[in-house]
Amino acid sequence: MPVLDVETCFLKDISVLQSDGELIEAVLGGDRRAFAILIKRYEQSVRAVTLSVLRDAHLAQDAAQDAFVKAYEKLGALRRAGAFGPWLLKISRRCALDIAGRRREAPLPDDAAPEARPTGLLDEEKERLLAAVLKLPESERQVVMLRYFSGYSVKEVADIAGRSVGTVTKQLSRARRQLRTSLQEVEL
Repeated sequence: MPVLDVETCFLKDISVLQSDGELIEAVLGGDRRAFAILIKRYEQSVRAVTLSVLRDAHLAQDAAQDAFVKAYEKLGALRRAGAFGPWLLKISRRCALDIAGRRREAPLPDDAAPEARPTGLLDEEKERLLAAVLKLPESERQVVMLRYFSGYSVKEVADIAGRSVGTVTKQLSRARRQLRTSLQEVEL
């Protein structure tokens, strides 16, 4: 009979019950496990943002780690706990852009074949979709990333974002409409 990891079960159960604000309060009070919950909650969204900028899985992972470290260090400066998700995604994008800038400054060796250069891991269609998602207004981008990139239910997204289920449903609907329109414009 497999042994259950009690801490993992506890973190999973408690993460659904606590809002970002409650978790941030716990982190600022010294509870490191609360930050682990925030990492689990946002890791896929953060990786999606960094991958969209860098188009290299290893560099995107590095940027994601940098983003979580910076967020942890500057958590006390966050004025509105409900804005943690968008704030973290901005930090993630900046970290990815910093790495991209450093890569441009360090050219590849002359003997590097073009096919040896890093390439994106997403196909063209997924890259267009991700670019369109990143152009959405901040509040809609957050709910889309939580719902479709991280796989949370609408209720869980509402709890994480600190919004009502109705508001999240409207934001998702509006975002889907905008994505449909922007993706159709690209195809024309």
